[in-house]
Amino acid sequence: MAARYFITGTDTDVGKTFSAAALLLAAERRGLRSFGLKPIAAGAEESATGAGNQDALLLMQHSSVKLSYAQVNPVLLQEPIAPHIAAQREGKNVNVSRLAGYCRGALMTSADLVLVEGAGGWRVPLNRSETLADLAQELKLPVILVVGMRLGCLNHALLTAEAVAADGLPLAGWIANRIDPAMSCYQENLDTLKSLLRAPLLAEIPYLADASVNDAAQAFERSLAYLLNKN
Repeated sequence: MAARYFITGTDTDVGKTFSAAALLLAAERRGLRSFGLKPIAAGAEESATGAGNQDALLLMQHSSVKLSYAQVNPVLLQEPIAPHIAAQREGKNVNVSRLAGYCRGALMTSADLVLVEGAGGWRVPLNRSETLADLAQELKLPVILVVGMRLGCLNHALLTAEAVAADGLPLAGWIANRIDPAMSCYQENLDTLKSLLRAPLLAEIPYLADASVNDAAQAFERSLAYLLNKN
């Protein structure tokens, strides 16, 4: 049975997709079957093959199991704004039951590692009563938290970890993604999170000016075996 995880972040633009793609690439380098899903994405761009979301396309690029775009990103919203607002503007009804159904269909595909990536942070609304946290709960997936290492990350990381625990899901591990090269007291902040987060540090991704997934994949070499055996 595949090891399956829900990828969330301390905020938007903290490197969830980048980290997920790097983990998928690390798995591929080990000869493993893996793929990533982006059930809902806000922000579409036109290309020769039609409309698509950059995050979903990056996950597809680094997945060794090739799924169709519709399987990876079944709900694509046009504007790069909060999903529930984008859905309202397009007259679309987005709910957890629908998203979970799409995911379960894709999860029937044989693989060693599957990553389901959220949008934004843990409590991003899908509609007036549901959030993406409800999707992770519905799918019963352990959570990997991507921490964007910048000023304010301690509060965001600890609050997110508390919310995940309150929702009854295990925090399988966290990723330190250095998105601010000029962050003051980086090591001290990292050490604080190591001591306060009740989950292992899976990878420390250094600041990469060219955002190379190939380089970042190396950070997951040691934790890959742990993730495969965790669930």
